[in-house]
Amino acid sequence: MAGTALLVLALAACSGGGSSKDPASKPLPTITGNPAVTLNVFAPQSADWNLATNDFTKLVQQKFNITIKWQNTTFDGGAAKEKRQISLASGDYPDLYLLIPWVDQFSQVDLLKLANQGVLVPLNQLIDQYAPNIKKALDSTPEWKAMATAPDGKIYGMPQWVDCFHCSYQDKLWMNSAWLKKLGLQQPKTTEDLRKVLEAFKTQDPNGNGKADEIPLSASVGNNLIPYFMDAFIYDPQGAGASNASTLVLNNGKVDLQANKDGWREGLRYINSLYKEGLIDKGAFTQNGDALSQQGNRAGSVVLGSATVLHPGQFVNTGSADGRDKQYDAVPPLTGPKGANYTGYTFPSVPGATFVLTSKASPEQQIQAIKLLDYIFTDQGQINGQFGMEGKAWTKPGPGDVALDKAMKPTFKQITQKPGSKPLNSGWGALAQYNNTAKFRNSEVIGTDIYSQAGYERKLFEATKLYAGHEDKAQIYPFWKVWIDPTLASEVATLQTNIENYVQQNALQFITGSKNLDTDWDAYVKGLDSLGLKRYLQIQQNAYDKVPNK
Repeated sequence: MAGTALLVLALAACSGGGSSKDPASKPLPTITGNPAVTLNVFAPQSADWNLATNDFTKLVQQKFNITIKWQNTTFDGGAAKEKRQISLASGDYPDLYLLIPWVDQFSQVDLLKLANQGVLVPLNQLIDQYAPNIKKALDSTPEWKAMATAPDGKIYGMPQWVDCFHCSYQDKLWMNSAWLKKLGLQQPKTTEDLRKVLEAFKTQDPNGNGKADEIPLSASVGNNLIPYFMDAFIYDPQGAGASNASTLVLNNGKVDLQANKDGWREGLRYINSLYKEGLIDKGAFTQNGDALSQQGNRAGSVVLGSATVLHPGQFVNTGSADGRDKQYDAVPPLTGPKGANYTGYTFPSVPGATFVLTSKASPEQQIQAIKLLDYIFTDQGQINGQFGMEGKAWTKPGPGDVALDKAMKPTFKQITQKPGSKPLNSGWGALAQYNNTAKFRNSEVIGTDIYSQAGYERKLFEATKLYAGHEDKAQIYPFWKVWIDPTLASEVATLQTNIENYVQQNALQFITGSKNLDTDWDAYVKGLDSLGLKRYLQIQQNAYDKVPNK
């Protein structure tokens, strides 16, 4: 609530602006060369960085004749968002906000509201005149352009494009293959196969220490257990990560909810049966990531049989002295009793904006800022921006080096830093992660041994191939390019929060047995209706209907 209040104050402070102050209404000057400018830039700064003395900062300052005055915030999302909103509320906001999606960024609603107040500078003319690389990237990637473009055709801020293959398929199950081999079992292919494997993990002492200390299956709050299993019964768009709790889908072009369907009920029934049999760790739905990691890294015998996480490094240390991290492999999507064999798809980029110019910036400052961003859109700018300088943070590929995608020519190789060495402070990391296409990502040199630390990214890449294609593309609701009317934003946020919390809370109650799927299901469905589900779906439908080129 405090954050919302601060945003209201920010808008009030700028209420004298109005659309008449839209900087895009005035033609941009034609500027050749790079005249000296000073940019006030608001950005998060890691404890390992010093943006003022950073190598990439020095590079772009010299390259574009810019002096950057940094206004820094932390990587703590809550604190970072509050500081950004306070800067807006004061009226003394910077020329440029340069943010990181997973720390804090402007939402689509923020952009529309602040643009209406004249606070933000539309980027369309700047891109057309001074940013050929940005223009090329947007024109060649329709989904990115749709995500960046408001319903009025204006681009009020640039979102990052991060085409992370393994991040797009979050609902993975990682299982101890050493245990399977010892017990003479194969990886499970169906929901009933899985039940038998988990029973064996629980009762047949696969770690061989003579104790019944095995945990067949676990998870954490940040790695939701439900989606992987639900997809064997009904398509579940939720990511296992905490970023998407929505079960919205398209049902023949109509926005709909999965959490009140019979398939959802049967999925809960299956997970409840595993829970009742003691095959799921009781802390799987309540513990944090640290607690899950403690299970995976417990001293002595390995006790964790499987976990639903994006990647195994979330529950077991890579490079473990006893090699336990090498024991876990991905299990492809399970097939349910009626033949369902889905996996969830998570859009890898976050809608909103991380590069946002404000009305404080003069035309000269705007042009230099967009040129800086345009440089980051080049391969050289992106490598230098994310990782740092050549010879210090990365090098050109050598003989025998192989790209992540073996069919591609490798283009760069990160230089491994010695354990315990001082952070390089050479690149901007995720601050510069804009044109992060699959082509760019997959051309990086990665080790070929998937069980080594150097080959870890390849392990994730290869594992994800087991899941890709199992998503139901017809049912994916493209929330990333659906812009909600700002006048409805508060209502939608309340409806969404109430509905998603209700779905999650009841799912846990059905799984753990405090509610009965036979006697309490109808009341649960009615409860969704009483929370305003019909109104919520209608608002989403109206917004979706306005999306061009669906």
